[in-house]
Amino acid sequence: MFRIQTMNKISPQGLELFPRDRYEVAGELPNPDAILVRSRDLHSVEIPDTVQAIARAGAGYNNIPVAACSNRGVAVFNTPGGNANAVKELTIVALLVSSRNILGGIAWAASLTDKADEVSDLVEQGKSRFEGPELRGKVLGVVGLGAVGVMVANDAVALGMEVMGYDPYISVDAAWNLSRQVVRADTLEGLLAKSDYVTLHLPLIDATRGLLDAEKFRYMKQGARIINLARGGLVNEADIIVALQTAQVAAYVTDFPSAELLACPRAICIPHLGASTPEAEDNCAIMAVRQLMAFLETGAVKNSVNFPRCTLDQRSPHRLLVANRNIPNMVGQITTILAAENINILDLINHHQGEYAYNIIDTAQKIPKTILGRINTVEGIIRVRIIENGRQPLF
Repeated sequence: MFRIQTMNKISPQGLELFPRDRYEVAGELPNPDAILVRSRDLHSVEIPDTVQAIARAGAGYNNIPVAACSNRGVAVFNTPGGNANAVKELTIVALLVSSRNILGGIAWAASLTDKADEVSDLVEQGKSRFEGPELRGKVLGVVGLGAVGVMVANDAVALGMEVMGYDPYISVDAAWNLSRQVVRADTLEGLLAKSDYVTLHLPLIDATRGLLDAEKFRYMKQGARIINLARGGLVNEADIIVALQTAQVAAYVTDFPSAELLACPRAICIPHLGASTPEAEDNCAIMAVRQLMAFLETGAVKNSVNFPRCTLDQRSPHRLLVANRNIPNMVGQITTILAAENINILDLINHHQGEYAYNIIDTAQKIPKTILGRINTVEGIIRVRIIENGRQPLF
């Protein structure tokens, strides 16, 4: 039986997918095989040696110690696209509130509650204070064309905006889904120079931290508007505050408030609502659970942030799974060990991603426990496990 520890409240629509005869699921569980988490910070949590995988019910994974997990052969999964529609819808809202002073107008109208019969006249007299430009015909620069970025770009086209996209690492799937009317920008600076609005849809990694700063703001049109519902660290906070104060940037909409931004009149702070819809929470939980089940039962890897994508149609009930460092002759050493035990290989796949590689091997014979010890002696091996008929054998 596989044991799954939940570190946060997870949507029941996801949890109910675990078959109760093969999975034990609980918030407190000794020696779990996998962890299911949302926002819980795992950097200071001692992760048991029994854990083979961690699934994050959401796209971001900054709360998971990915490097440490990789060194231990723990696959880390996220759920890209599970909350994409929720974030896309909030981005469209952000475009509107950054452009037209809707929030200011609502707050002012609410202040008129004690004016009785004067309200209608006061509204007509004061409404001009809250006017702002329309989106139609303006240029939107979308930085990052993953699941969310593509949806935002396509919907902005439908709104009549001219859309530019920048993503040097765009996937084939994303490219297929992207509207042909979206113009590709060759450089980030080129996109910034032409955009009236810029929206960010990127992960926060070393290469993207502080992506927009004082230097980048100088490329932008005076009075451009920036939307960041992805990660707060993508924009240098001190620099954006200065840009707002000098009106270089007309508005900054962010899902990541801070005391300094809340005190800045041109900053519009949303309390991290990007994925806060019941549909998004359900979608992410369902994706995370399915990915964990596939990995635990078949070894299949999809949407892992540290392991290569790797799947293999199963030809035998006997399956060997090996995670190793991406160095020469690893496959040869593994197959040699199997051959020495007279174990015939029916099918094999090996994929690598950066420093790490992953192998799925189907065999004609049952794999003895002794194989684990022999393969583990090979330099560069990180983790080895056996699956028999979709279950972990009890040796």
